[in-house]
Amino acid sequence: MNNLDAIYVDVDDFCLLFEPQWLEHLISTGEKQRIKPSRLSSSEVMTILIAFHQSGYRDFKTYYTKFVCQYWRHYFPDLVSYTRMLKLLQATLPALCSYLKQRFDKPTGIAFIDSTSLKVCHNMRIPRHQVFADEAKRGKGTMGWFYGFKLHLIMNDEGGLLAVKVTAGNVDDRKPVLDMVENVTGS
Repeated sequence: MNNLDAIYVDVDDFCLLFEPQWLEHLISTGEKQRIKPSRLSSSEVMTILIAFHQSGYRDFKTYYTKFVCQYWRHYFPDLVSYTRMLKLLQATLPALCSYLKQRFDKPTGIAFIDSTSLKVCHNMRIPRHQVFADEAKRGKGTMGWFYGFKLHLIMNDEGGLLAVKVTAGNVDDRKPVLDMVENVTGS
């Protein structure tokens, strides 16, 4: 489990610097009135999410309920329900985006851009979906219609991350490109 430990240590070091500034910003702008502590820390939530993307599982629900809750309970003794975890993921998104931005690689001259859908629920459940109701939108990808977000990535030819952007599912794939390539230049 060295990989999980390494991810957690790196994420936790980042969160120790990021969280106090972020909470101060939320309180000063009036976006957040009180700070209710969670059983899971932001570092733990981000570690679980990053490990999910390395796991090979196709959907987060199966990964969380069938793998994390069963086999990683000794790593995360204060695990929450799946529904609560979705709320925590929503609250952790700004920290995760900032963390990924700090891990960007250097341009090598060749870059690839792609996008993928991040489905938040099955199409039949869209009317009942509540967690991302204000942010998620219907979109169409190569695999058909979905409800959720799009993840846009720019990577160099060595697999290093150069830019990331998350948009609503109904945003055209070409729209975020200009914002993303602003700081990406060849060597």
